[in-house]
Formats: sequence, structure tokens, C-alpha cells
Amino acid sequence: MLRRAALALPLAAALLLAGPEARAQAVVQGAAQGGAQGAAPGAFTPEQRAEIVGILREALRTDPSLLREAIEAMRNADQAEQATAQRNAIAANADALFRNADDPVKGNPRGDVTLVEFFDARCGYCKQLQPAMAELLKRDPNIRVVLKDIPILGPNSVLASRALLAAQKQGKYEALHTALLALRGDATEAAIQAEAQRVGIDWPRLKRDMEDPSIQARIASNLRLAQALEIQGTPALVIGDTLVPGAVDLATLEKLVAEARRRG
Repeated sequence: MLRRAALALPLAAALLLAGPEARAQAVVQGAAQGGAQGAAPGAFTPEQRAEIVGILREALRTDPSLLREAIEAMRNADQAEQATAQRNAIAANADALFRNADDPVKGNPRGDVTLVEFFDARCGYCKQLQPAMAELLKRDPNIRVVLKDIPILGPNSVLASRALLAAQKQGKYEALHTALLALRGDATEAAIQAEAQRVGIDWPRLKRDMEDPSIQARIASNLRLAQALEIQGTPALVIGDTLVPGAVDLATLEKLVAEARRRG
């Protein structure tokens, strides 16, 4: 009885907490383990199943922390699986992420660490990230930042992305990017025009270039790439083989860069 109970407790957690498919797998694994320990191979009998559930219920009654530990273990397993999938997606899309010659770049074009930033010019969290990013580049002159416009917050976001990519044709992408990410109000056409002219952009030329089909094609390509990486919102950063969702502080950025350097 004691030997069977020792086997049953971890299995009971799987049986009670998992879905039907996982329950079936746990039963098969448990039966195999039971056979290895001298028990008859095959599926659990109804009596054995009832005993397992009873052991779990008694254990949870006397020590509820077991449930928290089981849930935490499941959560950690899910996160590990997601991280592995993201690393695989980054590796599969490395050329599009890190080596697209058309992408605008901030910082050192030959830096030893590349950080890819997916952003929407109207995103509040993207705006929140910018001071930390600017300070990072100021402190570390060996970082290359690749910027990926993904306008996901409506028509004015698309307008801003088209303006930014058109500004690149005049060598003014970074200037307009800084201006729009610091903009307090919405990125309406009038606001974009004012910021563009303020940083020395030829507005009539910019307007014409914004209609270039190649710009829309680049935006679509960025959106497909974000989808391939399962990016759920902006900002999202790719550093080495790590995807970092959301705005992070300077200390976190520096830690991520240091880890990427160590990995080479």
C-alpha cells in the first residue's frame, strides 16, 4: 500500500489538474512505472483511480501548498515551452530580423550587439521606452538598434509609419522617429507635417514618397515578421535569441545586452 501511495501522489496531481489527454498519458506512464516496480502493467483499475484521487484530496486538505506548487510547475513548463518556440522562431527569421539592409538603424551600424525594436509610433509604452533606449545608446557606443514599424493601433499609426519610412529616403528617419515618439498629442497628418518640417524634412516630397507602394510592402513585411514571432503588442524587443515584450527599464536593457554579448 505504501509503495503504491508513493507512486500515486505525483500521478494524482496530473490526473486531477491536467486535461483529458494529459490524464490519459499520466495513466499510461503510471501503469508503466507500476509494472517496473512489480505491479501489473496496463491501465489503472477504477479502484486504483479512486485511491489516487483520494490520496490527492487528503494531501491537499492537509497541505494546500501542493496545489500551488503543481500550478506553478505547470506555469513554468508552459513558459519554458514558449521560450523555446520563440528562440526557434528568431533563428528561423534571423535574416529578416538582423540583416535586412532596408531597415533603419540607430546607434552603431557595426555594433557587436543588435537589438531589434518592434514599435508603433502612437504606442504609449513605446514612448515610455525611448528615454531608456536613448540612455542605453549614450552609455554603450557598441549597440546597433534595428527599428521595425508595426502600425497596429489604427489609421494614424499607419500614417505615422508611412511618414517614417518615407523620411528615410531623405536621411531623416531617426530625426522624425525621435520627434514622433516624443509627440504628446495624436499623430495626425497635421501633427506629422509640423514635426517633419521642424526637423528639416521636405514635406511635399515626403507626401509623395508616402504613397510609394514599396513602403506599404515594407510595413506588411514587418507585420508578417511580428506574427511569425507571435508578438502580441508593442513595444517588443529582440536581443540575441531572446524576445522581450513590453517597455523595460535601463537596468534590464543593460542586463540583456550583457547576456547577449556573453553568448556571442
